[in-house]
Amino acid sequence: MTNTMIGVIGGSGLYEISGLEDAEWRSVQSPWGAPSDLILTGTLDGVPMAFLPRHGRGHVHAPGSVPYRANIDALKRLGVTDVISVSACGSFREELAPGDFVIVDQFIDRTFAREKSFFGKGCVAHVSLAHPTCPRLAEACATAAHEAGINVHRGGTYLAMEGPQFSTLAESRLYREVWRCDVIGMTGMPEAKLAREAELCYASVAMITDYDSWHPDHGEVDIAAIIETLTGNADKGRRLVAGLPALLGPERAPCPHGCDRALEYALLTAPEKRDPVLMSKLDAVTGRVLG
Repeated sequence: MTNTMIGVIGGSGLYEISGLEDAEWRSVQSPWGAPSDLILTGTLDGVPMAFLPRHGRGHVHAPGSVPYRANIDALKRLGVTDVISVSACGSFREELAPGDFVIVDQFIDRTFAREKSFFGKGCVAHVSLAHPTCPRLAEACATAAHEAGINVHRGGTYLAMEGPQFSTLAESRLYREVWRCDVIGMTGMPEAKLAREAELCYASVAMITDYDSWHPDHGEVDIAAIIETLTGNADKGRRLVAGLPALLGPERAPCPHGCDRALEYALLTAPEKRDPVLMSKLDAVTGRVLG
C-alpha cells in the first residue's frame, strides 16, 4: 500500500479549490521548465491534495502554451498518485448539454505544435495508450459527480484540437458525424499521454459549456454564453473534487489497470546509450524503474 495524494488540474473557470486544510501555494521546480502556476497543496478529509490551475491564475496560458511536461513532472515530484483533469469542452451530442459533465475514456489527438513526450533521442520509450484514462479513477469521479447532484455521463471520446480558435463548421461536422466524437477541447492532449509516461493514474472530466458549431439551433460558439456556463460548472467541479477523498481513501493499492507500472517494459534504449542529460531530467518520471 502507498499513500494517496490527489492532484487536480483545473481548467477554464476552475482556478482554486476550497476547504483545504493547511493550504499553501508552493513553488515546484521542474527540469522541464516552470509549471503553469504555483501549486496549491493541503489536505481534504485527511487526504493530501495538490491543485494546479492549468492556465495559471488569471488565465495567462493559451492551450498551446501550457507547459504540460512541467505540470505533470511537478505533480509527480510532489508525490501525487492520482491526477484528475477538469476542463471546459464543447459537445457533439444533443444529450450532452451545457452544464453536464462527461467522464472521458478515449481521446483523438489533433494537436500538432506541442511537446508530447518526456522521452526522445537519448532515451526512447513507448507506453500503451489503448486505454488512456484509469477506469478506477474515472469511476470515482463519476460517483463523486453523481453524489454532488451533477448530471454526469460515463464514457466519451474527447477530440483534442490545437486551437486557440474554435472549430469551423466543416470540422465540427467531421468530428461529430464521421469520427463520432463526443466532446471537443484544447487541453486533454498531450496531458493524458504525459501522465501515462509518468506512471500516474489519470482521469478526465469534461465540463460541457456549449454545442460547438454543429448545432442548428445554436450556431457558432458564443464566448459570452460559455463564460456564463463556466461559472456554474466551476462550482460543480469544486463539489466533485470535494467528494474524491472519501472515495479514494488515504491509502491505495497498486492500480489494477497498471497505470502506475506503465514504464515496466517501455524503455528501449540500452543503458550505456542513454543520454545522461536527458536521464537527469527524467529522475521523477522514471524514478520507480531506474531508482
